Amino acid sequence: MKKICSLLLVVLMISCILTACGTKEKATDSPAKDVATEENGTKNTDNSLQYIKDNGKFVLGLDASFPPMGYKDEDDNIVGFDIDLAKEVCKRMGVELKLQPINWTAKEQELTTKNIDCIWNGLSYSEERAEAMTLSQAYMNNNQVVVVLKDSDIKVVADLAGKIVAIQNGSTASDAMDEHKEVTDTLKQLVKVDDNVQAMMDLKIGGSDAVVMDEVVALYYMEKDPDAYRVIDGSLAAEQYVIGFRKGDDALKNEVEKCLKEMKEDGTLAKICTTWFGKDVNTIQ
Repeated sequence: MKKICSLLLVVLMISCILTACGTKEKATDSPAKDVATEENGTKNTDNSLQYIKDNGKFVLGLDASFPPMGYKDEDDNIVGFDIDLAKEVCKRMGVELKLQPINWTAKEQELTTKNIDCIWNGLSYSEERAEAMTLSQAYMNNNQVVVVLKDSDIKVVADLAGKIVAIQNGSTASDAMDEHKEVTDTLKQLVKVDDNVQAMMDLKIGGSDAVVMDEVVALYYMEKDPDAYRVIDGSLAAEQYVIGFRKGDDALKNEVEKCLKEMKEDGTLAKICTTWFGKDVNTIQ
């Protein structure tokens, strides 16, 4: 009997030891997860602003054929409203502005591969772009409109039926047309070109009947050649211009927004707007 009791006591003691060990192992599991989380957090630290300051330059990607936001003048210099804004922002950040023309359809890839640090060139907000990039607050309003020759018989959007319409590939003009199937389904042809310069040239020589494009660009062409073009009644989409950064580059975005707000407060932003548009058109809050 004593032997049996002793045996039971040993079994009980072993059981208690195993239970205690199991509890101890479980207790050490949580800190391991915490460390992993901390490591992941460190790995994903946003150093986007420091990256720009360390490089001493801010590389702006643009379609250099998008007047008046960013385009090449007669001397082949890149100028424009967005360029003037970026120059002032870089001055306040203490870094050099580098302008880098890109293929507009590959703009997201240019960002992710760090060939450029931002896209600042009449970039309209869209949900798709918000998923692919970190976007700034809107700094200007815009519309997608239809441009035709002055003597065209096209008066309203419905008149585009049976016509050839040109748009820039990868633009929100293209998105606007995709959202208006009731219009695109009636067209003779929807032509996608590399840029608005080509689209307007084709329109002028009769290669197309109309061009869908940003209103600010359309107004630029109308002011430049008032006897050649006009904008028909109606808008295909209301938009807002934003600045695109690499996904997660919030520190850089915040610094640029801070500079723009300071420019608004001290009147610099209004001055640049008036130079290009004759009035203050900014929407910075």
